[in-house]
Amino acid sequence: MDASGAPAVRVSVGMLTFRRPDRLAIGLPEVIAQVEELGALTGSPGEVLVIDNDPDASAREDVARYAVAHPVVRYVHEPTPGIAAARQRCLVEASDADLLAFIDDDEIPDPGWLRTLVLGWQRFGRPAALTGAIRPRYLSPPPPFVEAGGFFVRAEHPDGAEVMAAPTSNLLLDLGQVRRFGLGFDTRLGLRGGEDTIFTMQLRRAGGRVVFCTGAAVHDLVPDDRNTRAWVLRRAWHHGTNQSFVRLYFTDGTARRLLARAELAAGGLARAAVGGVQAVAGRLRGSLAEEARGLRRHWRGRGRVAGALASTPAEYQR
Repeated sequence: MDASGAPAVRVSVGMLTFRRPDRLAIGLPEVIAQVEELGALTGSPGEVLVIDNDPDASAREDVARYAVAHPVVRYVHEPTPGIAAARQRCLVEASDADLLAFIDDDEIPDPGWLRTLVLGWQRFGRPAALTGAIRPRYLSPPPPFVEAGGFFVRAEHPDGAEVMAAPTSNLLLDLGQVRRFGLGFDTRLGLRGGEDTIFTMQLRRAGGRVVFCTGAAVHDLVPDDRNTRAWVLRRAWHHGTNQSFVRLYFTDGTARRLLARAELAAGGLARAAVGGVQAVAGRLRGSLAEEARGLRRHWRGRGRVAGALASTPAEYQR
């Protein structure tokens, strides 16, 4: 442990990227600086693993330029399409690390993000995973509908609270526990999404704790093509399909899966109906927030029904 209280552990940060050099140029320098700062404090050198999921390896040259000045940077090419494959490759490449923090190429960490995660891991009794806030940063002001519905605002929890599942776009893993549990990301998911929910739920089922750390925040860059009514409602539908997919993923046996499908479809229909009524009521009352929240609930419900009854398209189509 160093004078600042950070334990002397080897930390890797895995940054996933796919054909977004402009985003990588924003977030990667900050991640590099935090890894170097933490290494200087603890005396234990860290590493930045840039996992390029582009089959054409388009980020290779850009990352190589950073690596010349910053030896902590290492480029890794993972041509198999999909976030699950890229995250699994990161687990494999971080074999010498004690802790692995995930962040995406369209995110910017708060100052001290990495050190806060490591200190939080120590403070909360070294859980299997630690997650933090993911807050939106819009490249342009959001339209009134998007802002009123809070579509990019994610739930946050009290400091130290245990959570059922967590996104891997801001997640610290205790690799010793991950290896002991024999867990990894299911690469069969391909471009589907949901790999983070499944992985962290498996971690909990194996006996690990997933804890929320309020001080470790990252900011999700929201580009203009996502900052629209059509995109956020389509995303709500995909979230609904993934809720059904995750439930069915953990359900074994033909009879149990049929029952789960029926429950999911019924619940989705009810959610869609309630959301539709809420949206109409909001329109009649002149409440854009109520209308937007109702439409989000409606489309999530429809997505849940679709996911319960049929195979749905992957969220991250290329």
